[in-house]
Amino acid sequence: MSGSSRETTRFAPRVKGSGVQKVYEQLKASILDLSLEPGAPLDEVSLAETFGMSRTPIREALVRLAAEGLVSQLPNRNTIVAPIDFGALPVYFEALTLMYRVTTRLAAGARTRAHLEVMRVHQAAYARAVREGDVLGMIGHNRNFHATIAEAGGNPYFTGLFIRLLDEGRRILRLYYYKSFNDHLPRKYVDEHDALVAAIEAEDAELCDRLAAEHASQIVAQIQRYIAVDRTRELSLASGA
Repeated sequence: MSGSSRETTRFAPRVKGSGVQKVYEQLKASILDLSLEPGAPLDEVSLAETFGMSRTPIREALVRLAAEGLVSQLPNRNTIVAPIDFGALPVYFEALTLMYRVTTRLAAGARTRAHLEVMRVHQAAYARAVREGDVLGMIGHNRNFHATIAEAGGNPYFTGLFIRLLDEGRRILRLYYYKSFNDHLPRKYVDEHDALVAAIEAEDAELCDRLAAEHASQIVAQIQRYIAVDRTRELSLASGA
């Protein structure tokens, strides 16, 4: 992705006021859906022009994004969208799977009727996105569904960590869906989400743990298959003569 000024105009209209939160939210959304690709430059001057404000709120928004690991500052003080560290995926998957399990298990013992209602709202939105083939919708609603489960568990430390992991995973899933889309697994995830909600409502912690572990395992395997695909196996180099 080239030309930070040209790129930033694609995702953000001008906004008025201090706008730190708006800049933060719009940049974050563009990073997570890969409108701003890993490694893309984030020039404060160009961003300030795009958003129609001074560099101070831009700088503050970038600091927040850096704290979440979504942007990186280079030794020359230039800022870029943080690269995706594929070498760290094994430990990322470990943390993600653990958070799926612990947050779902805790939700079984602490959920309220209001939590269940919000889970079902996000689940319905996810199912609708699957039916419509809306990739960004699926990724976003899936994140919100599991974030609500974490919030129902009542541990803000687990919730904060899990949301960060879910957001980081949105970039990885978007890479996967760039190349191909097969709705078999998303349709299966609809049923698995329904089963998770039913287990949480029944306050069955053991079942929640098992279902969450199986759900996380399939997501991890889905991403691993994409990363490990070898397209050269079916590539013929034989002469056509």
